[in-house]
Amino acid sequence: MFLMATSAIGPGFITQTAAFTVQLGAAFAFAILVSILVDIAVQTNVWRVIGVSGMRAQELGNKVLPGIGWFLAGLVFLGGLVFNIGNIAGTGLGTNAMMGLDPKLGGAISAVIAILIFLSKRAGVALDKIVVILGALMILMTLYVAIVSAPPLGEALRNTVMPEKVDFLVITTLIGGTIGGYITYAGAHRLLDSGATGVEHVQEITRSSIVGILVTCVMRVLLFLAILGVVAGGVALANNNLAASAFEAAAGQIGLRMFGVILWAASVTSVIGAAYTSVSFITKSSTPERTRNLITVGFIAFCAVAYLLIGQAPQQLLIFAGAFNGLILPVGFAVLLWVAWRRRDLMQGYAYPKWLLIIGVLAWLLTLFLGWNSLVGLTKLWA
Repeated sequence: MFLMATSAIGPGFITQTAAFTVQLGAAFAFAILVSILVDIAVQTNVWRVIGVSGMRAQELGNKVLPGIGWFLAGLVFLGGLVFNIGNIAGTGLGTNAMMGLDPKLGGAISAVIAILIFLSKRAGVALDKIVVILGALMILMTLYVAIVSAPPLGEALRNTVMPEKVDFLVITTLIGGTIGGYITYAGAHRLLDSGATGVEHVQEITRSSIVGILVTCVMRVLLFLAILGVVAGGVALANNNLAASAFEAAAGQIGLRMFGVILWAASVTSVIGAAYTSVSFITKSSTPERTRNLITVGFIAFCAVAYLLIGQAPQQLLIFAGAFNGLILPVGFAVLLWVAWRRRDLMQGYAYPKWLLIIGVLAWLLTLFLGWNSLVGLTKLWA
């Protein structure tokens, strides 16, 4: 649950939330609400199919159509590789804002911390505890700044149901940032590794999938309120770093240091989540945990070296990986919905609820729109 939530809350999540709050003001509340409802519809289906079947997304894909699972795995792995260079860059910027440390040194230290988690003899327990602690830390610090900035709560609540402005592109961007790419599979695959699978665990799987989205939602709402309070007060934010500027305006130097901690925690948990999930797509359920952990260590080390050599994931590569991410959700989700609808043999005989399947299909149609937007990003890259 927390692995999914903290994987979604990365440096891009923070930048995105700040930019959309400045762009839409209180009306951004409506976009958050709609995106949460769609996120729940998608994630509840994804986690239930994977959890009940006891198989990873790529394994189910290969059962449905041989090769489609490995195609999906290739998309996730390549996208995760590029974005993890960006996540490590985010840890460097976080340590810089937090302690004034050189970003490259901060990024290297953060990568070592992530590697040590997977080298631990009790890596699974360490992984779960670290993401819970850092997730709670991010939420509490953002809550403090949200209170200090004194946002117009009445205006935000009114716009949640009666928005002054609706931006569909913002809504789809939020959906892609919360459950796009590897993110929605992070918690589902972790659930398999923890042993909570099968028909008897349906309630637990459903509850975890919804709470995971709600944890992400709490962080999004608090970040939105923190920045809204500053923007509503008439403060002009620095364009090169809207979120950091807002935190500093709300709580001075303490706010800036807190932003550094939040950015670092968001980035390092995304490093962990992206590495864990990417490797889960190129290994099997039968692969020994120690072997998986060592491959994950190699994955993080490669991304760290790439970051130290080039300083940041090149913009063109990020656009390319973003297009991959946009394809992952419609392709993978289509496979899982097919399993729910037509392959009860893979679902241990479980009768999948028709209402949930219908909601899933409607949400899938929206993921096609997301995928199309991503492909447009690729045409811009070639141009």
